[in-house]
Amino acid sequence: MKLCALVVGHKKNNPGAKNQDAGLSEFEFNEQLAIDIERKVSSVTVQRVYRRTYRQLPSDIDELAPDFIVSLHCNAFNQQASGCEMLYYHRSQKGKAMADILQTKIQTALGNKDRGLKARSAEDRGGYLLRYTSAPCVISEPFFIDNDEELGNVKTNYDQLVAAYAEAIEAIAVSDAIVT
Repeated sequence: MKLCALVVGHKKNNPGAKNQDAGLSEFEFNEQLAIDIERKVSSVTVQRVYRRTYRQLPSDIDELAPDFIVSLHCNAFNQQASGCEMLYYHRSQKGKAMADILQTKIQTALGNKDRGLKARSAEDRGGYLLRYTSAPCVISEPFFIDNDEELGNVKTNYDQLVAAYAEAIEAIAVSDAIVT
């Protein structure tokens, strides 16, 4: 059975982006999301990963020897920005193929703005993780958590979001273009 490392973005004492009105952080949202995705996936082994330090995260993940990596995040900007995007390492065709599968499934489930696939170098935001893991990796940014309307949409469509991640993970695991 293939192994997906499912990274919970940020950590309890550095929770990432936050929706001030809802009092919900990126870490809190994604920790529960990871648990629910893990329960939903049946044909792939999913291993949740929590970071100790950002610099140590790639080696922590590599110790698991996953076939592929999905890192759960949420965007934030100005409480108005919206949409779904996937980040992948600019030299990774497997990462780009993974990003395409995730973007299609998740954007369809949420119905929000399609911000597309974003190629990243090691120096870009998120690029360190994308570059320095051995397995193909995607950083998923399905919505803007600081946008009340988007957060409401995600809460309404939460089960569909979980199912979309599960379907994408299972599709990635059987894709010869990604996992061999």
